[in-house]
Amino acid sequence: MSTTATDTVTAPSRPRPVDAPARARRGLLYLTLTALLVVFIFPMLWALSGSFKQRGDIFATPPSLIPDPATLENYQNLLGTQPFWSWFGISIGTAGIATVVSVFVCAMAGYGFAKFRFRGKRILFAVMFSSLSVPFAVILIPLFILVVKSGLANPWFALIVPWVAPAFGIFMMQQFIVQAIPDELLESARIDGATEFGTFRRVVLPLLRPSLGALGVWSFLQSYNSFLWPLVIISDTEQFTLPLGLNILYASENRSFDLVLPGAVLASIPTILVFILLRKQLLEGLVAGAVKG
Repeated sequence: MSTTATDTVTAPSRPRPVDAPARARRGLLYLTLTALLVVFIFPMLWALSGSFKQRGDIFATPPSLIPDPATLENYQNLLGTQPFWSWFGISIGTAGIATVVSVFVCAMAGYGFAKFRFRGKRILFAVMFSSLSVPFAVILIPLFILVVKSGLANPWFALIVPWVAPAFGIFMMQQFIVQAIPDELLESARIDGATEFGTFRRVVLPLLRPSLGALGVWSFLQSYNSFLWPLVIISDTEQFTLPLGLNILYASENRSFDLVLPGAVLASIPTILVFILLRKQLLEGLVAGAVKG
């Protein structure tokens, strides 16, 4: 006796229709995001457009985003009459060094707080964490006196000191290491004969790449855009950073917007490049922190 198998054909499921309220909420969300995008993008477009306009056309009425005529005279005047490249080099150099040192120091400190037990650990971590609530202006003068009395007021050193071990960076690394690196992995490396620093360098650091990228972007922006500390520690205009240099152009008697705008456009290039180069690590670090938190 033979049996015949019958194949059942399942009809493809149709996508569920989106109801009107959900469609309205989505449309409102897109409209809000578009409005926010315009709010954030418009000042950048205005600065870029104004940097190619003649001085008298920057605030012409009615305003126009298209320079007519477009000119490179503002850039030529900026680079020819101001020590812009000196400001640019000091800003990039100090921010780059501060970022590298800060990322490494914060990773080591966060590793120590996350995976080691030592006397006074909780008190030390509480003091470090509570310093996040202290405005930088509160410690500005004591830090200035300490740097000057120590004979370390050289701009290339003084501009790096405040960003070497930020409390936010240490806390960020500590939280990520606690969540992402199991103790068993570290024990395996130690059993294989790795030293503590070898374990940190070969095991911990590779797993921290997303968070290191996010911390690197944050550290670079903090140092590169710093205004208050360089204003206090630097007196020679030749050693100004970009924020200070652009500020003296803006604060001049003639309000040199024809020099400020091209300077702002050129100053924004490094931050854009940093974001482009580290965007993958930055997004992975933010997503990992959101999921694991």
